[in-house]
Amino acid sequence: SAGEFLMGNEAEGDAPPRRVYLDAFYIDRYEVTNARYLKFVEATRHRAPQHVVDPQYDLWVGAALSLGVADLPVVNVDWSDANAYCRWAGKRLPTEAEWEKAARGTDGRLYPWGNEAPSFARLNFSRRWQGAHTLQPVGNYEAGNSPYGAQDMAGNVWEWVSDWYDTGSYAAGPARNPQGPSSGSSKILRGGSWTNSADTVRATHRREEAPEVRNSDSGFRCARSAN
Repeated sequence: SAGEFLMGNEAEGDAPPRRVYLDAFYIDRYEVTNARYLKFVEATRHRAPQHVVDPQYDLWVGAALSLGVADLPVVNVDWSDANAYCRWAGKRLPTEAEWEKAARGTDGRLYPWGNEAPSFARLNFSRRWQGAHTLQPVGNYEAGNSPYGAQDMAGNVWEWVSDWYDTGSYAAGPARNPQGPSSGSSKILRGGSWTNSADTVRATHRREEAPEVRNSDSGFRCARSAN
């Protein structure tokens, strides 16, 4: 719903806390899965997800899914892939502020579920790559739900958001519906992933990445404005 929330945290060096107002918006309950992304690839002939350096991290075989990966979050997609999917689906990538509000609510909590330390009952994190077994099907951790019912907003995969990265804009941006800088060289991912430790799955933690990078720990979810 529309309203203010506390964005940022003293623990993040480039993300000091401040009050931010957002208009009402919707956000996907789940990270986009391989099955959903396959429909997009088939409909648009968009390139299939692929790790550009090491094929051991691929979960697709060409433009087809490997066995058992349909309900896993899609990975090996860059920012433009994620943006193209959301537009095809009639949505958009969330702003960084929207993502953070959806993840932590309005009470300033550290994690989607509250302030208790991360545990394997709440999220998929602190793991080594074991192929498809590394990731977990979306919606597998109800104990880690955000106050709005969004799932897997900590761990499983990092999630691309729409904003360009800039340390100063986070602290000095507009207090109402911030969109991030108008340009930049890096985009932002939020939420941490299967490979992250407890201190980097906080709802306020930020990661910058070149928009053309495709990694086995990066995926996304979509959003849209309520009006």
